[in-house]
Amino acid sequence: MFKISQKSIQWGNETLTLETGKVARQADGSVIATLGETQVMANVTFAKTAKEGQDFFPLTVHYQEKYYAAGKVPGGFFKREARPSEKETLVSRLIDRPCRPLFVDGFRNEVLVMATVLSCDLVNDPDIVAMIAASAALTISGVPFMGPIGAARVGFSNGQYVLNPSMDDMTQLKNNPEQRLDLVIAGTKDAVMMVESEAYELTEEEMLGAVKFGHEAMQPVIDLIIDLAEEAANEPFDFTPPDYAALYAKVAAAGETQMRAAFAIRDKQERTNAIKAAVDAIKAGLSDEDRADKNLGSAIKKLESGILRGDIINGGARIDGRDNKTVRPIFCENGILPRAHGSALFTRGETQGLVVTTLGTGEDEQIIDALNGNYRSNFLLHYNFPPYSVGEVGRVGSPGRREIGHGKLAWRALQAVLPAATDFPYTIRVVSEITESNGSSSMASVCGGSLSMMDAGVPLKSPVAGVAMGLILEEDGRYAVLTDILGDEDHLGDMDFKVAGTAAGITTMQMDIKVAGITPAIMEQALAQAKDGRIHILNEMNAALSAPQGFSAYAPKIETMSIPTDKIREVIGSGGKVIREIVEVSGAKVDINDDGMIKIASNDAAAIKKAYDMIWSIVAEPEEGQVYTGKVVKLVDFGAFVNFFGKRDGLVHVSQIANKRLNHPNELLKEGQEVKVKLLGFDDRGKVRLGMKMVDQETGAEIAPEKKDESNEG
Repeated sequence: MFKISQKSIQWGNETLTLETGKVARQADGSVIATLGETQVMANVTFAKTAKEGQDFFPLTVHYQEKYYAAGKVPGGFFKREARPSEKETLVSRLIDRPCRPLFVDGFRNEVLVMATVLSCDLVNDPDIVAMIAASAALTISGVPFMGPIGAARVGFSNGQYVLNPSMDDMTQLKNNPEQRLDLVIAGTKDAVMMVESEAYELTEEEMLGAVKFGHEAMQPVIDLIIDLAEEAANEPFDFTPPDYAALYAKVAAAGETQMRAAFAIRDKQERTNAIKAAVDAIKAGLSDEDRADKNLGSAIKKLESGILRGDIINGGARIDGRDNKTVRPIFCENGILPRAHGSALFTRGETQGLVVTTLGTGEDEQIIDALNGNYRSNFLLHYNFPPYSVGEVGRVGSPGRREIGHGKLAWRALQAVLPAATDFPYTIRVVSEITESNGSSSMASVCGGSLSMMDAGVPLKSPVAGVAMGLILEEDGRYAVLTDILGDEDHLGDMDFKVAGTAAGITTMQMDIKVAGITPAIMEQALAQAKDGRIHILNEMNAALSAPQGFSAYAPKIETMSIPTDKIREVIGSGGKVIREIVEVSGAKVDINDDGMIKIASNDAAAIKKAYDMIWSIVAEPEEGQVYTGKVVKLVDFGAFVNFFGKRDGLVHVSQIANKRLNHPNELLKEGQEVKVKLLGFDDRGKVRLGMKMVDQETGAEIAPEKKDESNEG
């Protein structure tokens, strides 16, 4: 019934298996990849004809995590997987980015890739398995895909690179000083296509070494996919790349001169308008038949690309007049929003970000429901890219994949320098509003985020800056690496390579390649130029703000205290009664962690102190010999019961009330009276013994015992 093909290799510490022919047989390509006990099914389907007038490649990738894969029921009200989580969106991008450039030029048929996590062993992250499964499914589907690609995760621990570290190692990356890198890499047999990383101030040499290590480690995976394809691949789809050389010649003849003049304009908006006018002129100069040709857009883009790339590769200036290594002018301004806890306006050329920091309490932490369990995040970074930032009219809705991806990139760059939660017990939310964009708004978010957090008083370990690098690579081997690329250079170039970090090292690196990879020499040059650019930007930022500022008057003040875990129940009380009383009486917010760490937050210092004292009175133990202020709660024949330490009472025996004989305590005391008492000790049953007569009731100072007169003795 089934024609099953299965291939396996030992890869690192686990067995990697690819299987096809049993499940989802109506898909053009279906592969189940298994690493350890993590299993992902990837299914590929593609349209056999392109839509009429389609002038772009419609590739859609969906990565889905099913909670049953980890034996979990989804959280929330509906108990069903709904909108994609942040991780699902990011992994969908991880699959899309290295695969998209490998489809044959001119292919315009719709392609759908769906990767579904079927099983997760909580050791092997399904993202790498999904990338491998998707590559294998594309390779056997018959679609004109010039793969396969391989993928790998690289860690860096104790000076050694680690292949596919465990999910737990990566989840605890921030709290494990020995594990300093989480890098995902994808590539073909000969070239690296994509890099995504989170690092803790690694050097350029260490990052380049990680890329080389990962590319070498994925080679057996690529061979495994080829072995599977040789046995189980469908017949290649009959597709011939379009030949539009004649159309291109007409396009160039109709508008090359005007297009060159447009690209010579320095201002972005003027240049954009001039390019649009040149395109309109080209179309006006063509016949109706040529204007209806679905390859017209490709021909016009080829003309634009040839002009921009040719000028740069031949040693000319870039379209804004810079050389290949110069960063655009930078302007930084802090504290521009009066009520925000921290704010910064970062402008680099025609790219600008208004970045705002808000400090919150433990109640503001984000609870993330993931396959490997629920966890809380106290650092949030949200990136917004409205249409007006590029002078356009467009639909405004919920964050898209681009916003989520750029926000996560900036998050990775900044999280490495955050203070420990025990040192700075705040939830930090950074929002980057991109108000202008002409290249690398994500790196503007990194720079603005660093400035904004320092403006809010966050004690960052070091300021962080980022820069985007580009590449022009010609078929004859000539190339140019570009620092701080413009939007057009990104769109018409061959590489988008973003590097962020401190003066000491790299905290994140992201690379996307539009050609069949780059050589180590090119990457080495790009990293070197990126370091120079990053240091230059850091110097400009430090000139504006070089150290954390004081707290805003509108930010909550937080004090922490640690209590024994066996005291947590007493502080919370039955049904939360005690903690509610503390909050109501003090007016402060109180958050208690399972490890006994308590955060007390309020804008009023007196409220914090009140809550602190109330908690301390519950968890602390009274010390023998110390003097306390208490209140008489009950009088009896043999003494007075005094509440002296939180809810703790003790007995002052009638003989310990005063230095004279009393028939009854009510001769000196009454219920509700405030008194000073000394803790004398505990009796055999653990009852507290208190004394008053040795304490000055006015000052609370101990009265020295009277010495006996020994002059008449003898």
